[in-house]
Amino acid sequence: MTSQEISVNIPPTLDPVYSNMIQIAYKDDEFTFMFLHQLPQVNQARAKAIVSITPSHAKNLLAVLTKTVADYESKFGTIAHKESTGKENVTALSGYS
Repeated sequence: MTSQEISVNIPPTLDPVYSNMIQIAYKDDEFTFMFLHQLPQVNQARAKAIVSITPSHAKNLLAVLTKTVADYESKFGTIAHKESTGKENVTALSGYS
């Protein structure tokens, strides 16, 4: 795989978003990531962004995220896995339509 430089144009009106929950849905031809924000003590979340990608891109994302987390941990130390409180902040859904 060769590396190519790509110029990225970020519009000045594009605001970053914070997400503390994610729902991931998939079907045969796409993965859809719904980034959510839930306020503490509130049983409701607001969608902040929805991103759909191909299964091939999802596999590439997994590889890049795995490498990036490993790089982060080598620089800053191991990321502690929080104990489960019975409520996960990542939900996987399959076969949506």
